[in-house]
Amino acid sequence: MTLPKSIPTELIDSLLSGYQKPEDLLGENGLLKQLTKALVERALEAEMTEHLGHGKHEAVGNPTGNTRNGKSRKTLKGDFGELPIEIPRDRHGHFEPQIIGKHQSRWTGFDDKIISLYARGLTVREIQSHLEELYGTEVSPTLISSVTDGVIEEVKAWQLRPLDPVYPIVYLDCIHVKVRDTGAVRVKAVYLAIGINLQGEKEVLGLWIAQTEGAKFWLQVVTDLKNRGVQDIFIACVDGLKGFPEAIETVYPHAAVQLCIVHLVRNSLNYVSWKMRKQIAGDLKRIYQSASVVEAEQRLAEFEAQWNEAYPPIAQIWRRNWDRIIPFFDYPPEIRRIIYTTNAIESVNMSLRKITKNRGSFPSDDALSKLFYLALMNISKKWTMPLHDWKAALNRFSIQFEDRMPNR
Repeated sequence: MTLPKSIPTELIDSLLSGYQKPEDLLGENGLLKQLTKALVERALEAEMTEHLGHGKHEAVGNPTGNTRNGKSRKTLKGDFGELPIEIPRDRHGHFEPQIIGKHQSRWTGFDDKIISLYARGLTVREIQSHLEELYGTEVSPTLISSVTDGVIEEVKAWQLRPLDPVYPIVYLDCIHVKVRDTGAVRVKAVYLAIGINLQGEKEVLGLWIAQTEGAKFWLQVVTDLKNRGVQDIFIACVDGLKGFPEAIETVYPHAAVQLCIVHLVRNSLNYVSWKMRKQIAGDLKRIYQSASVVEAEQRLAEFEAQWNEAYPPIAQIWRRNWDRIIPFFDYPPEIRRIIYTTNAIESVNMSLRKITKNRGSFPSDDALSKLFYLALMNISKKWTMPLHDWKAALNRFSIQFEDRMPNR
């Protein structure tokens, strides 16, 4: 690879000879903008010379007799604001400039700016205002929508991509948002699945939009994972969604379904007055932080004896779901934290709620999909390390699920 030549110091000194303040370099009529215009137009002239086979004012150098035919003007939008450019034309209309495409109206990277702002949850109006404030350029809502709509095909490809054959842990949950649908605003559930792969890395497996939470749709979600290559899940960590554990067990009969303890405690405290919540939460903690299932059952019995008269639904919830509460007791304490809570997905949901809080509703499912996809891509960039204590967890899984571990 040939390294670019350095710009001679004398040339830089000459260009900056009148420099007094930052605006002289970076301002609306600053040197940087003028230099960009001059270099682009010079490059366009060089492209035209290459296209025709002869330079300006030189003898015609092509058999068709094609020559220059004046210039057209266009205004490009970019980090520097708006830049008027003169583009040479040829008489036969065959010239296709490379540095600036025929229908291009924005510098490469400008679209990325729009998508980046959209991914942070800014509305179209806020993006307009932001770009005008930063770059002094007016961008229409239609342009912003067309740029972000370009993500839709990317979302579809991502949602259909093949997945790993085995995920030791998969967290599943949903978040509710308002979407305009057939003229009315409806609350829809966005289902999320985050897998922990064999390297201990978090991976968003997909997102699905439905009108309401329900076992039938959950079955479609889990079946989609299966169809995309997921052959086995060791442990599925879920909120206590009705019918969801059964949907998982239908598609993955060998998966252990672990109810999220955080959700379970939160639901239990809904039956308790504010002044009693701390005490009740402490007693529930004694159950799920027990050393073994036997001890946990004893703590639950003690909880019932103390609180059943005042808060009978709490123990009933725990008893009814006991088989799906206790799978994490099969593991040592350092691994239990990874398994028994959907905090991994809850933190993602919290980030998604932040970017949707300024929106009354989404205009369509596509608008919702593209924002959540872009936001999830941003969030996942921070997932650079395996989960804490993953090596110990993997060793345990390798022993416990020896016959289900893929050959690596």
